[in-house]
Amino acid sequence: MTPVDRDRLATGGFQATLRHAVTVDVEQLRVQVYRTFAETGQPPSVEELAEVLGAETTEVRGGLRQLAQSRHLSLGADDAIVMAHPSSAVPLGFSVMSSDTLWWGGCAWDSFALPHLLGDQMRGAAQVLVATTCPACNRPHAWNVDRSGPPEGEQVAHFLIPAAHMWDNVVHTCGHQRLFCSASCLEAWLARTGNVRGYVLDLGALWRLAAHWYDDRLEYGYTRREPADATDYMRAVGLSGSFWGL
Repeated sequence: MTPVDRDRLATGGFQATLRHAVTVDVEQLRVQVYRTFAETGQPPSVEELAEVLGAETTEVRGGLRQLAQSRHLSLGADDAIVMAHPSSAVPLGFSVMSSDTLWWGGCAWDSFALPHLLGDQMRGAAQVLVATTCPACNRPHAWNVDRSGPPEGEQVAHFLIPAAHMWDNVVHTCGHQRLFCSASCLEAWLARTGNVRGYVLDLGALWRLAAHWYDDRLEYGYTRREPADATDYMRAVGLSGSFWGL
């Protein structure tokens, strides 16, 4: 996948308008997508969803496009599911492994969120191994992440895209929520890439941000949060400043 293709995944370049009437139960479709992703580490195909839900593929495609428009997921070519946060179908710098399931972590935020979301839902998911490499020096890092408290470490997370623009190109956004060895590695990466410094979190702040962001996402009736509008949550976990709209 080229960088251009990756950018197009989240900007709507592959997302057609809703040309078919949506008769499939969209909430049932959303839950099926999320639960399949959680259980297998892989997104279901349009054909698999149609079989499980007893629907036509055209209906499923229409439902997926509706969910994408509502920012419950991101679609790629031929309505393939690319992201259903906190799970990703494409590698964006993180892997997350439980005792029997392996996921691509969509970003630092999503990778730390998986044990919180899945710990009560899946055997062995209450503690996961999150692995990545520093974007500045390629040094490997790994942490055991669970719900008891943040892992130890001097690493820092850097979020490049402000909350108000995170869904302008969500794959690009997630690909730039990374973990660095230290503040000095982050500064070296910013100097090399020409990117402007975004928001920096230590591991404790990252863990607190991730802990309850996706609560109940696998359940019926879930109401998603919009990062730019979730000011009470952001303040409660200790975030501040215009980056978060605070």
